[in-house]
Amino acid sequence: MLHQLNIHNYALIDNLEINFDAGLNIITGETGAGKSIILGALSLILGQRAESKYFFNQQKKCVIEGTFKIGDFHLKAFFEENDLDYEAETVLRREISADGKSRAFVNDTPVNLATLKLLGEQLIDIHSQQATREINDPAFQLLVVDGVAKHQPLLADYQTKYRAYKKNTTRLQQLIADSDKAKADLDYYQFQFDELDKAAIVADEQEEQEQELYTLNNAEEIKRNLTGALYLLQDGETAVTLQVKEANQQLSALEKFNPEIAGLHERLNSALIEIKDVASEIEQLEQRTQTNEARVDEINTRLSLIYNLQKKHRVNSNAELLALHEELSGKIQQALFGDEEIEALQQQIKLQKEELESLAAQLSANRVKALPDIETQVMDTLAEMGMGNAHLKIEHTPTTNNELTKTGTDQIRFLFTANKGHNLAEMSKVASGGELSRLMLSIKSIIARYTALPTIIFDEIDTGVSGEVANKVGIIMERLAGNLQVITITHLPQIASKGESHYFVYKNNETATTYTQIKQLNEQERVLEIAKMLSGDKPGESALQNARELLNA
Repeated sequence: MLHQLNIHNYALIDNLEINFDAGLNIITGETGAGKSIILGALSLILGQRAESKYFFNQQKKCVIEGTFKIGDFHLKAFFEENDLDYEAETVLRREISADGKSRAFVNDTPVNLATLKLLGEQLIDIHSQQATREINDPAFQLLVVDGVAKHQPLLADYQTKYRAYKKNTTRLQQLIADSDKAKADLDYYQFQFDELDKAAIVADEQEEQEQELYTLNNAEEIKRNLTGALYLLQDGETAVTLQVKEANQQLSALEKFNPEIAGLHERLNSALIEIKDVASEIEQLEQRTQTNEARVDEINTRLSLIYNLQKKHRVNSNAELLALHEELSGKIQQALFGDEEIEALQQQIKLQKEELESLAAQLSANRVKALPDIETQVMDTLAEMGMGNAHLKIEHTPTTNNELTKTGTDQIRFLFTANKGHNLAEMSKVASGGELSRLMLSIKSIIARYTALPTIIFDEIDTGVSGEVANKVGIIMERLAGNLQVITITHLPQIASKGESHYFVYKNNETATTYTQIKQLNEQERVLEIAKMLSGDKPGESALQNARELLNA
């Protein structure tokens, strides 16, 4: 249930805090005082779009925060699926900056609007007079039937398997299309595959061959410089090795005079050994370095093949050529053996369809069984609200050719007449605004009886009713509040008197800027407010007494 609502900087509201109670909560106030503004703010934390032009102060951000007690409503799975921290007292918060940017949070974890909306739909059902068009929506009508049928686990199982079935049928269509294309292009794919297969591409060979070719093309310069280096190190008359050897001998004769010279002699001796090793390796490398026109031609031919293949297939590396080779192999396999995979998938889809048809038949049987109960309960409730001649008939037909849909194979249509002797028709065509409001209230009361919805909000759903009918509507709401939290905005004293808690919305004009405020009325304030609803701003003693009687009733 909605425990607390905090609104900051929205429309006529600067700062507002409302603490709601369980049961029936009544909100009253003058037209334009801001009652619907409060619902507009609430809708923001339920995932609705926001516009910064409705801010109380355009220089500040708007913050709406709602605290919900959800411990009894089995929502842990939703939090786990959406990677959210579950709290029995959960906080939904929405922040909208002056530039229109919006952020949403669930228990301080950032979420997108889609997730916020999904959670909001499981916490609150807001019903306004304009929302009566929902009553003609086949999806809503089916939702009512499924609620009374009480087969949510069966329906959830069906929908999970239906999604897998649809995924496989989509995959089958793609497989067939791919197989047909692969068969049509088999010769082309085979030619390309054979060409790459014959080339026997190796991942790193291009870089290695390019380096070898560069070396071969510069072999004469390499050999000349190696020879020169070798001459300087060991073959020349003043070769480095000869001079270092002589210097080493000079130091050897001095070791006995100074211990430090011994260390220098040892280091110079190590340097001489290293120089001889370098000279030896240079000599070997010089001997191996030869011009080889045949090898140059061989490498150029190989690189030309690689470059041409890369250019032909519009790739930049051998790794990409190898990936293409693998891809072509897959397409050839698809062309040659794709029918086997298609047949296996077709058999799987056939079994899935048979199972779905069985589940759909169970759903259909449950729905058909629930229809008389819905019709009876709705008509009984309508009779309580002064519509004793109303008649509801729920038409049930199978889908065309029993086609499977995400909800089964059933089509549901509510047909209605408010008057005796008149033909049944779609509700929007034969019911007035007040009749539609009472009809929706009766249907919502059924939904509340069979589902675990925490809170329902009625925004002036009582429009078009008065007198004893209004009293009956209030009784229905009072009864509804026995199963869930009900918050209703009303102008009718008969309904206002039924609430366990009564909130009064008003405009404060004491400052330079008008703003909306709300307060919870005590017993005496309730008497006065209901008396004003009965007779005007200055109620007499008879109106006050009437108000007391309504409250005591």
